[in-house]
Amino acid sequence: MIAERLKAAWPPYPDLFAGAVLWAIQMLVSAMAALYLRNGLTTSHASDLAIMYFLGALLAWPFMIPLGRFFAHRRPLETRFAAFFVVLATGTILMTAFLFAMDYRMFYSRWHAPAGTVTWAFQFVFTGAAAVYQFAVLGLRLFLPLGLLCLLVTSFALAKRMR
Repeated sequence: MIAERLKAAWPPYPDLFAGAVLWAIQMLVSAMAALYLRNGLTTSHASDLAIMYFLGALLAWPFMIPLGRFFAHRRPLETRFAAFFVVLATGTILMTAFLFAMDYRMFYSRWHAPAGTVTWAFQFVFTGAAAVYQFAVLGLRLFLPLGLLCLLVTSFALAKRMR
């Protein structure tokens, strides 16, 4: 049973790579559209944000699609849709938050203690936690409203394709 699910979870390579690029473009467009609607793209960090949201989606897709296919294997359409919806949303948000945390870490590392020390470990953990919190408060809004629509359509398309 598990072996069959694991075998069915692995998507064809074109779906894995082309899907990652298409998903990343959708999330990039979502973030830029949200920035445009909120402040007309007047932020000096628009290009950095574009790269962050593109890479977050691009890097999440190859991990989340097999996971979604694993949960959706031999399930009804509604369950397949829910599986893809949950794993794509969660994975994209977590990967983008991780990239934000690593960007913060790179910025603040010049003021942190030497690597490997107890102080450094605390600084690493709390810098990452602060970055993830700030992303949750400010960054998640850039996935709305267009990102939610893309998520719905993509999840439905994936659920329909998988039988």
